[in-house]
Amino acid sequence: MTVQDFDPAERFVAGTVGPAGQRAFYLQARDGARLLTVAVEKQQVSILADRINDVLDELAPAAAVEPGQPGGAPEDTDPLETPFDEDWRVQTLSLAWDEGHQRIVIECHDHDPDEEDPDESEAAPLGRNTLRVALDPAQARAFARRTARIVAAGRPPCPFCGGPLDPSGHVCPRANGYKR
Repeated sequence: MTVQDFDPAERFVAGTVGPAGQRAFYLQARDGARLLTVAVEKQQVSILADRINDVLDELAPAAAVEPGQPGGAPEDTDPLETPFDEDWRVQTLSLAWDEGHQRIVIECHDHDPDEEDPDESEAAPLGRNTLRVALDPAQARAFARRTARIVAAGRPPCPFCGGPLDPSGHVCPRANGYKR
């Protein structure tokens, strides 16, 4: 099992590649010359940003300064660093609060750590990867804000069913299949 530890991460961002409706979502971590890019689903990264905000609001309200404020992380609006290759696809995300260091810890696994194969419990499983990133509250808040903007930048939702609207419209189930 390979664990890529970015503690602390120089840069940790979510980003996309492709036009709206066909975007691929990525998380990218940088530490010096080391760059790691993992693919995630839109829902995963959206929920991660929401949960980071929830954890910061609950456990670190005094430390959760806004980006751009004194003591806050600068707003990162740069695109994903290129060239990049998808190192692996994330299956499971975990989020924790490190009380001792007052920071958020995010883990991205290409497997489900709770579903260990009993035959592999004695030997180290091969081909399993984990990305672990530690962020201070200001970095975590900046990550969550950027991620929310990226998720919202996709296709607008249909006002009737909530499904994504293509430029040519879509067949809306709430409108009995009529194109909207």
